[in-house]
Amino acid sequence: MERKYLGIDIGSTAGKAVVLDGKGEILQAFSVPTGWSSFEALKSIGERLEEPMDDEHYACIATGYGRNAVAFAGKTMTEITCHAKGAMALFGNEAMNVIDVGGQDTKVITCKGRTVEEFFMNDKCSAGTGKFLEVMANRLNISMEDLNSLAKEHTKEVKISSMCTVFAESEVISLVGQGIERANIAYGILQSVAGKVVQMLGRLRDQSPEVYLTGGLCEAAYFQEILSEKIGKPIHSHKNARYAGALGAAVLAKEQVEKGRM
Repeated sequence: MERKYLGIDIGSTAGKAVVLDGKGEILQAFSVPTGWSSFEALKSIGERLEEPMDDEHYACIATGYGRNAVAFAGKTMTEITCHAKGAMALFGNEAMNVIDVGGQDTKVITCKGRTVEEFFMNDKCSAGTGKFLEVMANRLNISMEDLNSLAKEHTKEVKISSMCTVFAESEVISLVGQGIERANIAYGILQSVAGKVVQMLGRLRDQSPEVYLTGGLCEAAYFQEILSEKIGKPIHSHKNARYAGALGAAVLAKEQVEKGRM
C-alpha cells in the first residue's frame, strides 16, 4: 500500500489538513475549528480523513502553533518554511512576497529560488491579525464574512487609530455610541488591519516581486481590494491559499520521503 502525504497545520483559530497522492495532486483539503484544544482539532481532522490517521497510511509533517499535538507526524516544521513551500506550490517558483494573515500572527515572506530569503512575523500583538478582526466583528455583532461585505457599503471613511486591540475595541465602542453606521466602522476596521499589514510588508528589503495573499483572508475580496490600493499593485491569491501551511507541509512530507529522510 502506497502511503499518502499529509500536511497538518494547527493554528490558533483553525486546523487545516491537505492530503496529496503520489503525483502530488490534492486529494483532500479542509479546515476545522481549533476550539479550546489542539488535540481536539487533531481529533476532528482525523474524523475527516479518508484513511486512519497513522504513519502506516500517511507520511505526515505538522506545523502551526499546535504542531506538537500531532504525535504520529514524521517531522514538525516551522510555519514560515511550510507557508513558503505552500505558496510556491500554488503560485510557482518565481520570486514573490507572501502575506499570510493568521489567527494570532501575521507573516510576510520573500521567496526566491525556491527558498525563503527574508521574513517577518507579528506574533507579539493581535493588531493586524485575524484575532483583531474577530474581536471587532463580535463587537459589531456580525460575522467575519459579514464584516467584509458590510465594509464595502461604507459611505464615508472612519479611522481606527489605536495600535492595540483592547484600545481599538474601545474606539469601536465609542464610534457605535456616536451613532456611526456599522458599514463605516467595518470599513475603518479593514483599513486598520490593511495598514498594519502594509507596514510589515514594507520591512522586506525587496519590494519588486509580485504579492500573494494566503491564510483565511484570501477569500475576503474587498479586504484584498483595500490591501491592493495601499500597496499600489495587485494582490494575487488562490482558492486553496487558505491551506498554504498545510499544503506546504504535505509537499515537504513528499520531498522528505523521496529523499529517504522519513
